[in-house]
Amino acid sequence: MQTNARDRLITALDMPSADEALALVDRLGDAVSFYKIGMELVYGGGGLAVAERLVKAGKKVFLDLKLHDIPNTVERATAQVARLGVHLLTVHGYPQTMRAAHAGRAGTGLKLLAVTVMTSYDDDDLIAAGYAEGVGPTVRRRADQAKDIGIDGLIISPHEAAALRAALGPSMLLVTPGVRPAGSAVGDQKRVMTPGEAIRAGADHLVVGRPVTAASDPRAAAEAIVADISANLTA
Repeated sequence: MQTNARDRLITALDMPSADEALALVDRLGDAVSFYKIGMELVYGGGGLAVAERLVKAGKKVFLDLKLHDIPNTVERATAQVARLGVHLLTVHGYPQTMRAAHAGRAGTGLKLLAVTVMTSYDDDDLIAAGYAEGVGPTVRRRADQAKDIGIDGLIISPHEAAALRAALGPSMLLVTPGVRPAGSAVGDQKRVMTPGEAIRAGADHLVVGRPVTAASDPRAAAEAIVADISANLTA
């Protein structure tokens, strides 16, 4: 288990341009050491260049692309991502996809995270999509499959963290979106916790976007979250 509170916070650069992302990184300075780059920034142009720039600056980067395609494509795409020097990459939690990504990152330092169930989904959403099971059983099945395949960690709701930590042990990285400081709007998330609650539940990293990026003082917002994390690491 990690003990560096600052490294536990992953700030999501969910914005449309590289200029906006880099301006925010400059404002945050050393308050943030870990960033998530997702589809909006990549498809908006410049996301991968931002990732490379952050890596060169000594920051950790989580590339949230949620890869899911035929195995050959996933394997080769994962190998390309590994060359960027980023720390984490997401893939969807289907066994065929996870095995392909695992093969693609072989011999590199890239860690893979399997997406179990999106934190914007609840049981009703899964039923509407044709799933036979609700959130809990689906998450657990995909988590067990990911561990068996050799995936390094999971993207989960903080509400699943305690049960999965107990079931999977300390070596599996648990990364939780759906984290909101007390008093923050939950937005489109349905299964949320505060930073301190998520850490106490067993999460390793917390992904936080709007409560930092949309704050009037992003640095102060990030520092407050890190302080909450730190207090609950030793609580």
